[in-house]
Parts: sequence; structure tokens; C-alpha cells
Amino acid sequence: MSLPNFENLTLHEEGSVLIATLNRPEAMNALNAQTMQSLAGLVEYLGGRAASSVRALIITGAGEKAFVAGADIREFEGLSIEKARNLATLGQEIMRNIEGLKIPVIAAVNGFALGGGLELALACDFIYASENAKFGLPECTLGLMPGYGGTVRLPRRVGLGRAREMTMTGQMISAAEALNMGLVNRVLASSDLLAAAIETAKAMTLRAPLALGKIKQSIRDGFDLDELNASNFEASLFAELFATDDKTEGVKAFIEKRKPNFQGH
Repeated sequence: MSLPNFENLTLHEEGSVLIATLNRPEAMNALNAQTMQSLAGLVEYLGGRAASSVRALIITGAGEKAFVAGADIREFEGLSIEKARNLATLGQEIMRNIEGLKIPVIAAVNGFALGGGLELALACDFIYASENAKFGLPECTLGLMPGYGGTVRLPRRVGLGRAREMTMTGQMISAAEALNMGLVNRVLASSDLLAAAIETAKAMTLRAPLALGKIKQSIRDGFDLDELNASNFEASLFAELFATDDKTEGVKAFIEKRKPNFQGH
């Protein structure tokens, strides 16, 4: 089945891995209204039956200068309080829906990931970065603050102190600094970035899809629970997998000393 067409967003398949490339290089892939609508459309597509063969998603940016250099600031001019709230609410919903996808999502950050770009990367399960990547939430330099979930997800990723420093100074950090603080998982040469992300994504496509979805759910929804309730939640999700064909196949394959063939059922 052919892939859908989205404005400013190019889709490409590598087996069961879907690569979504933000494609506004002339604007450093800034998130304008059309691009945000395309991201929303991508999430809707991935939630439908037509995308059932997609088992992992990589989000990256066109060119080597930027992943996403932020929101399109020109669209902020003249916004009323009500429209600004609606913009933030829409952005948060899109990021939350990306985070809520049942398949693994990798951000392959090539170049600048600033403002909304970093917020998009934070909505992914983890981040691979090129050596020239730069990260930051510089909204305070414009008299603003992050509005697409940056002040929510960044502290959970790197801790309160580092999140406060980044958001309250607006300063950018290097890929090496991002790796050191746990913001990114790996730093690679620009020429190796996408290949490494694809390799990891393909490895995850060999795992049981339903199990990966439950793992994501347990980590995401259990994070803010106390230890006892988080453990109980994990136990419930663990038990649910015993009703799946993939669990039967996985155990049988282990006993028979062969590779499992997971179908997502």
C-alpha cells in the first residue's frame, strides 16, 4: 500500500521501519502550521489499519543544519491570548500523541533541535544525535516559554536542575553535553546517524510488538506513580500479555531453540 502524502513531511520505508523527514530545509525545518498538521496526520495514519506493517518510526530533519530549529516564530506575531493557548494545546496534543504511539519512536537529530524541535525529540522514546547537533529551549530569549511540553518532559529526562538551567538561560548545549546529561542515547558522525537509527529500529521490529507497546505504556504511565502503584500497574500489563499469541510464540520458540515469528496478535 502506498504511503500518504503530507506537506513538509517526507515518508520512506525501510522494511517495517518508517522514516519521517521534516522537509523545510529553507526554514531549518521550523514547525509551521502546515507541518504541525502533517505530524498530526502522521499519527492518525500510524493508528490506522493501513499502517499495521509499520513496527518502528524514525523522525529526522532534512539537511545537516537542523532537525527542527523550533516553531515558526513568524506565526506568533499578533496572536491573542486565546489563540496562543489554542496553539499550545494543539502542539501538546500532537506531542502527546507521538509519545503515545504503541510502536518505538526514535528521534535522529541532525543539527539544531531548538524550542519545538527539542520538544518533538522529547516526545520520542529516545534520541540519537549527530556530532554537530545542538539542543536548547531558548523561548525565554523571546519573552516566551516552552509550550509544547518542554517544561514537562525535559525535567523528567534530565532532572530538575538541568532543566531549569536550560529553560531559564535559553542557552544551547552540544551533543556531547546532551549525552552526558542523559538527554540523548548516542552521538554519531552525521554520515552514520540515520543508519544507526535504522539499525536500532530494525532490531526492535524483531521483538513482539504488543510487548513493546506495553513496555512503553508501563514506563510512560508508571513514571509518576509511587513505587507500589507503579509495580501493580506493571504486573497488570505483564499479565495481559499472557493472553496474546505472541507470548505463546515467544515461549514456544525459546523452548524449540529457534527465532520467534511475532505477528502482533
